[in-house]
Amino acid sequence: MRQFYNLCKCFRCVYAIFSYIKFQVVPAIRLDDADWKVIQQNTFTRWVNNHLRKTGDCIQNLETDFSDGLKLISLAAVLSQKCWSQVNFRSQKLENVSLALKFFQDVEHIKIVNIDSSHIVDQNKKLILGLIWTLILHYSISMGWFQERFDGKSEDTPKQKLLNWIRSKLPQGMPLTNFTSDWNDGVALGALVSALLPGDFPNWKQWTPANALENTQIAMQIAEDRLGIVPVSIQFFE
Repeated sequence: MRQFYNLCKCFRCVYAIFSYIKFQVVPAIRLDDADWKVIQQNTFTRWVNNHLRKTGDCIQNLETDFSDGLKLISLAAVLSQKCWSQVNFRSQKLENVSLALKFFQDVEHIKIVNIDSSHIVDQNKKLILGLIWTLILHYSISMGWFQERFDGKSEDTPKQKLLNWIRSKLPQGMPLTNFTSDWNDGVALGALVSALLPGDFPNWKQWTPANALENTQIAMQIAEDRLGIVPVSIQFFE
């Protein structure tokens, strides 16, 4: 059961990474700059709300709803599972945001680069998305951008570690070197779903790259129906 949970968790992380790095499901689908940013923002908003709902709270707009710092503090408390004294200084926006950022860095040891409280209060969408992505990496993929090995050398980035883990679950010989072009035909996604449902989803082996869109839709639909994994990047097909 624990392994099954980790597989599902990893599969959700794949969706999050896809939306962040602007991948395209099939070559025939083209998203302009505005489209992929909307998908990215919606994906990150869903991730935030999935955690905030434990407090009975939620956000509607990722760009503006953290500006007073209160929901960022709530998110920090939920993610870290550490109790904080109640903060309700709505007028002290900079102080609130600084408190949350300082907690992430000093207590949770998350490396936050080039983001300060003024960026959140001033509703800098690009940097807010960058902050949420950093939190996703730390709390959902369970590692920071880099971890030091015992020999002092830096290990692979979380994205590379996730890619290596997925390779270990796919059939030997299946080429997988990235989160972009190697997923375009939907076959790798089908293989990953099959790893979550061993023996219950064998027909992906007969899939052909020519049916890329159909392959991908089937894999994502089965993941939703059988595993409860909501396809957060479903906007690609709408």
